[in-house]
Amino acid sequence: MKEPTDTGKNRTGIASSPIDSKRTIDGAQVGVVGTDGRLLEAERVAWSRTAEPLGSVPPPLTPKGAIKTIIEKLQGHEVNVLIDKLGERLQFERTGTRIYEAVLAKFDAADVHEGGPTRAELEQFHEEERRHFILVRDAIRQLGGDPTVVTPCADLVAVAGLGWVQAVTDPRTTLTQALDVVLIAELADNDGWHLLIDLAQGLGFRDMAAEFRGALAEEDAHLTRVRGWITTTLLGQSGVVATPPEQRPPA
Repeated sequence: MKEPTDTGKNRTGIASSPIDSKRTIDGAQVGVVGTDGRLLEAERVAWSRTAEPLGSVPPPLTPKGAIKTIIEKLQGHEVNVLIDKLGERLQFERTGTRIYEAVLAKFDAADVHEGGPTRAELEQFHEEERRHFILVRDAIRQLGGDPTVVTPCADLVAVAGLGWVQAVTDPRTTLTQALDVVLIAELADNDGWHLLIDLAQGLGFRDMAAEFRGALAEEDAHLTRVRGWITTTLLGQSGVVATPPEQRPPA
């Protein structure tokens, strides 16, 4: 089976056709007719100043949630910020669950290199992402919110995560390439949990923050393992012997 790093007829670079590429460059230099970059920037600024937001955060659905919101507002706190970010995390964990489902399919189709993931590990991470989704869903309900609402930040990460899902479900991508996508998602996921913990703790939801710390510990483990899989696999594919951590130069 052909590997992505095998030498092949890749004609995307201009060096593969020197005569045609010279004509293309010459034509671009003498025949540039395009939009002034400054005009485009000004147009974007104008639209950004007048556009409606991505959405809104609805009021709490329960009396308890409404009372808590009022109390926090009197103290100068905005619980809506937490609810918006909870909506974001809910969407992110949903996307993460789907990504791991796609990676499991990649695993089943792959010739897994030594040092790569096992199916059991991928299944564990998938299950933990699913549990994190349930954890955030319950937190939204605790605040009197509706977990089915797409908050502004949830809308944003849904669009951003679409590319990740498309990449890992593309039949042409390998398991290692899919893990590259997982690493990007896990890095963002890790930072998202840190912020969510700070918000929950700062607004007085200490039990919620404690539960989120448990999720963060699992995400830390995901990040470490995914990094290790990618490093070990790619070094093995390239024939490079990994440098022991104690022999590596300082960053």
